[in-house]
Amino acid sequence: MNYQAEPSHRTPEKTGILLVNLGTPDAPTPQAVRRYLKEFLGDPRVVEIPRAIWWLILNGIILNTRPKKSAAKYASIWTPEGSPLRVHTEKQAALLQGYLGERSKAPFVVEHAMRYGNPSIADVLRKLKEQNCQRILVVPLYPQYSASTTATVTDIVFGELQKMRDTPALRTIKDFHEHPGYIKALAGSINDYWMKNGRPEKLVMSFHGLPRNSIDLGDPYHAQCLRTGHLLAQELGLGEQGYLITFQSRFGRQEWLQPYTSAILKELGQRRTARVDVACPGFVADCLETLEEIAQEGKEEFQHAGGGEYHYIPCLNERDDWIHALTGLVLDNLHGWLELPDASATTAQR
Repeated sequence: MNYQAEPSHRTPEKTGILLVNLGTPDAPTPQAVRRYLKEFLGDPRVVEIPRAIWWLILNGIILNTRPKKSAAKYASIWTPEGSPLRVHTEKQAALLQGYLGERSKAPFVVEHAMRYGNPSIADVLRKLKEQNCQRILVVPLYPQYSASTTATVTDIVFGELQKMRDTPALRTIKDFHEHPGYIKALAGSINDYWMKNGRPEKLVMSFHGLPRNSIDLGDPYHAQCLRTGHLLAQELGLGEQGYLITFQSRFGRQEWLQPYTSAILKELGQRRTARVDVACPGFVADCLETLEEIAQEGKEEFQHAGGGEYHYIPCLNERDDWIHALTGLVLDNLHGWLELPDASATTAQR
């Protein structure tokens, strides 16, 4: 095997922080969406169907029918700056760089990448290497761990390290589903919304779904979603009747985690519920699944069934309390790699 040539390092050693989110097409067009879906749905961790059978389904049916429909959905949420997910993740990385600089004088480089699409993990790892990052912390921006999300990130990261001659020290964050700062930021976001817009009759916490079979085989995702939901309800002071935990984005015919968000919204509408608010705690940045599926489709399902007011509460995005929580999460995972704020003073006193 020919290993990658090493860059000539003329700068001091640095610590790299790599934020990774799911991904997005480069444009809201059928061609761009097709490229994105081919990479995303071609990942064996995402779709656990025998490869030969799935290859025929994916290339023979899905990639010939779904891109046009999905492109129209992406077009409905696209901004002048581009894909909301890419824009928010890029801003989160920039803010994290500044917040880390306030907490420690160690030389940090914060970059962001997408698991599927651009900027790719491979390209950003090379970028970090070129800046002489001898230590890299990988932060998958999925609060709840799943093999189909978090593990796919580490698959690519470790695969890229196999191509390097001089590999950096590497750490990864597995999950942060019950991190106090993350829970408080979620509660702060919802409380701020309620202060401005009043409170609902019911809060629906909608998490991304997974095939039921994945949980039966040992994936901890479902349990972590329930834990996040219960901690968030406690922080908000909600009783059992004040909220529901549901799962969205079902794909295919097999059973997925239940209750399904769409079914619950329809049921609440049929009960003539006066107002429903929906939050998506499993996403730290708004994207197609929140802005189109929940904010648009969810509202239509609920009100078409007879429901009253419908409010979608935005994701954490660039909230100050969330970036502070992310900063704390990163620093918690850098112990031993760098000298934190007052470590030198403590050593001198001793």
